Amino acid sequence: MLSRLNPQQLAAVRHVSTPLLVLAGAGSGKTGVITSKIAWLIRERGMQPRKITAVTFTNKAAREMRTRVKGLLAGTSSRGLTISTFHTLGLNILRKEYSSLDYKAGFSIIDPSDGLVILRELMRSESSADNKFPEQVLARISSWKNAFVLPHQVAGVIAEDDPVSKAAARIYPAYERQLHACNALDLDDLIIKPCVLMKDNPEILQRWREQINYLLVDEYQDTNSAQYELVKMLVGARGNLTVVGDDDQSIYAWRGAEAENLGQLSTDFANLNVIKLEQNYRSMGRILKAANQLIDNNPHSFKKALWSDLGYGDPILVLEAKNEQHEAERVVASMMQHRFQNARGYGDYAILYRGNHQARVFEKILREHRIPYFISGGLSFFDRTEIKDVMAYLRLVANHDDDSAFLRIVNTPRRGIGPGTLEKLGQYAADKGISLFAATSHLALDSRIAGAQLAALRQFSHWIESTAENISTSDMKQAIRQLLDQVAYPDWIRSTSEDEAQAERRMKNIDELLDWLNTDNSESGEPKTLADCVADLVLKGILDRSDDEQQGEEVSLMTIHAAKGLEFPQVEVVGIEEGQLPHRSSIDDDNIEEERRLFYVALTRAQRSLTLSMARVRQRYGETIDCDPSRFLEELPADDLEWQTLGRKLSNEEKVSQGNAALEQIRSILG
Repeated sequence: MLSRLNPQQLAAVRHVSTPLLVLAGAGSGKTGVITSKIAWLIRERGMQPRKITAVTFTNKAAREMRTRVKGLLAGTSSRGLTISTFHTLGLNILRKEYSSLDYKAGFSIIDPSDGLVILRELMRSESSADNKFPEQVLARISSWKNAFVLPHQVAGVIAEDDPVSKAAARIYPAYERQLHACNALDLDDLIIKPCVLMKDNPEILQRWREQINYLLVDEYQDTNSAQYELVKMLVGARGNLTVVGDDDQSIYAWRGAEAENLGQLSTDFANLNVIKLEQNYRSMGRILKAANQLIDNNPHSFKKALWSDLGYGDPILVLEAKNEQHEAERVVASMMQHRFQNARGYGDYAILYRGNHQARVFEKILREHRIPYFISGGLSFFDRTEIKDVMAYLRLVANHDDDSAFLRIVNTPRRGIGPGTLEKLGQYAADKGISLFAATSHLALDSRIAGAQLAALRQFSHWIESTAENISTSDMKQAIRQLLDQVAYPDWIRSTSEDEAQAERRMKNIDELLDWLNTDNSESGEPKTLADCVADLVLKGILDRSDDEQQGEEVSLMTIHAAKGLEFPQVEVVGIEEGQLPHRSSIDDDNIEEERRLFYVALTRAQRSLTLSMARVRQRYGETIDCDPSRFLEELPADDLEWQTLGRKLSNEEKVSQGNAALEQIRSILG
């Protein structure tokens, strides 16, 4: 099991005497270390799997870790082992401890779009002049939760000259009250609520410390303050902890990540041991040399230098273009030439960029050349209209107090319940301090809502209640299918689709969603309730939005942020200009260090060869802007760069060399 590990990896696996930080550089085999350590703790140290918890940030990473551990433990049971995301861990804690937070069983998890609906409604009731930024206000509340700032603590963190902060400070308490009234939690609550819970209830804290005997954390540089607080609480003074991270790959400050958490470990755990993984198993030496020299310009709590025994590799190509159109043409032409000369498939190539808007011109050129491509960040499965509708039905069946779910589907399909009726229902519910669903059954409601509309509301409520009762005595999926038939949702799909083929695809999407509903898929082996399944699906939908995967032989197009954790034989990093990378906002905010880390991540995605490109002129907001080369190009080793500047003509020797290479390639293809 350990024979393939290098000495540093082996030391990391076997170290259990003190808290451990594994400083794992890009491509250094960190996942292998984590999974090997889990297997070693179970097989060699005799630790019970149910006492071990490993957390990471994406479902995709958690699935990979579980698969690897099972492979390493062939013949040994891993039953009870927890490998999950941070948010799933928080959800599991809240499922057992919800009553201590004065929540009811079957609470809902709302996604950011539903949170925005709630926030807008709260802000609409105010007349303040600074209530014009609902998206920014919600983001600010989220950042406070990530920083473990509670509603009563915001006075100490708001800036008086910031209207967004002022609005968020007023709305934050009301937003929390509304979530509680709906028996609902948002994504950030899955971290901050367990922290509050264990801080206020020592007996609960002790119970979870006893349950988690050893904790492993992946991608530690991406943790925010609340996540770090949760880790410290669960570990306590025992320090049975291994964290794996790389401060050079900390690129998520915009969503609350704090690279400083790595350095803070040595303060909070005085006996912290640090092991560096510097051998890279991914990239050629020249790529690593460039990456090392670049990142050396950042300050470091822990110094490291990646190295590889895979050979030195080709020079790093730097393409200069007249404008973004010309840049795309040069990059695609260079890629096609490289593919021809090296007999590569399209799936070996990735085009990485700073912002999604940069993809459009590359898509155009790739289509013109009939080159298949995959673009990351498309419409998520859970963002499809029919999926959001059915999820709302599921949420309301599981939690009748979920007002946002009620509002989405009370008139979907159309059943004559218009905005006026819903406004009257909302006012009645507000007056009585109850949910919209509960209000539909009140006898006094008929004094405010006319007979036909009231009958439609009560018929809808009857369907929901009947389904909830049926689920307790029948198959879960069958009960939901019956509900959808009762409300004529399949007919609604057909009437709102462009053609029968589209309607069929949408119904298949619903079938796929319902296939995920089951009662026996929990880690503990205990059957899950509908509320459990729905909460898992909502969380999956939120976390999997960036987990779309390439299908077949296609060129990959994605942001650098989306590329983190991935690797490709050939990488093209485009738009290497001041204002683009580093981004203008980062220059203005003096946040160059994170932009440098972002470029470092881009470089270290490449396995064999690397191309960088820049444009001299670019269109921004309808204006033509002169562009300067990124400062980061000057920080790369000049001797390892091969510049192809504007107007440069090939020498006779280069022409002959390229011609011979092409002929040799043809001969190899023909056999």
